[in-house]
Amino acid sequence: MAVVNLTEARIRDLAPGSGIWRDEQVKGLMVVCHKSTKTYAVQGDVRRNGRHVRTVRVKIDRCDRIGLREARTRAKALMSQIQSGVDPTAGPDETGVTLKAALDHHLSEKQFRPATAESYRYHLDKYLTRFRSRAVADITRTEVRDLYDTLKKQRGQTTASCVMRTLRAVINTAMRLDETIEKNPVAVLRVPTSNRREVGALDLTAWWQETETCGPIRRDLHRAMMLTGARRSSILQVRREDIDLTANVMTFRHMKTGGQMLFPMGKRLSSIIADRLAADEPLGSPWLWPSPNSACGRIVEPKEQRRALPSPHEYRHHARTLFIAAGVPYAESALLLGQRLPGASGGYVHAEHLVEHLRPHAQALEDLVLGPIWPLNDDQQDEK
Repeated sequence: MAVVNLTEARIRDLAPGSGIWRDEQVKGLMVVCHKSTKTYAVQGDVRRNGRHVRTVRVKIDRCDRIGLREARTRAKALMSQIQSGVDPTAGPDETGVTLKAALDHHLSEKQFRPATAESYRYHLDKYLTRFRSRAVADITRTEVRDLYDTLKKQRGQTTASCVMRTLRAVINTAMRLDETIEKNPVAVLRVPTSNRREVGALDLTAWWQETETCGPIRRDLHRAMMLTGARRSSILQVRREDIDLTANVMTFRHMKTGGQMLFPMGKRLSSIIADRLAADEPLGSPWLWPSPNSACGRIVEPKEQRRALPSPHEYRHHARTLFIAAGVPYAESALLLGQRLPGASGGYVHAEHLVEHLRPHAQALEDLVLGPIWPLNDDQQDEK
């Protein structure tokens, strides 16, 4: 960003795409050389009560439309406003809904999961601090684009995309609150969608042997994740009191779809869980998967960094595929995975009333996964 004594001739000679050239004579005045056009602009710091509020840049006009004298006159007027604490880019007073207020309203519109609401607030407090207390109408496309580029460089594409999705959703809510906000500045960005997770085929015999290399608790956790296909948050927060060995039912109380789910355990999973409860009873932990090294007293990260074992979400992929291989119908496999059935009629289906109907299908998955590795004995076959 060079500072020069701008003249009409010098402006004509500036190379396209050469960037920003500041004027020596008028503070804040600059010529921005784009690839195909040159524009006059003014930039300055808005300060109120001695505190820096924000840095604003205001486009004056294209250099081929107005002369340098007029550009300097307009720049002086704009800088006078900026130095007196007035933001020339701000909307009218009625557009003063802040991003924080818009987020509060967004989260109150419907019931979000605690983790979702927490991620929204984390993005606001961690990455959107410059916009947090500002009126949404003041947020410009240039600022959003600059923030996005900065986040991509410093935090990576995934974080940048997540933050932009949060910002886009909150501004959409602000637009419903304030009709004077006409466009969402995030709309100018091409925010890529998340890459589709690629999950390869799993050698079940090798997987079983790999789980044997884990500690007893984590070993059983991996086997339970395979046989239930449960979401990470659901299975990790199971308590001992959520296990009914008489009915062979495991209750998931933390469901993405809300409410709770009664999962019918097969014979092998029931045996695994029964042995786990007995072995861990001396620990006095309320959790099914206790961890003395965790602040909350339970396992919070089931992903094994040094072993070739699936992640919790990969287990859901495997379970969905293996349900099909086991001949389980779509509706039953979806209910066992804690998913809502599509269509209006799906709202009338209550999985908690279908535990015994779903039990043979849960057993079918178990037989397919562990049948060749862990055959049932004669008594268990009779019970089946």
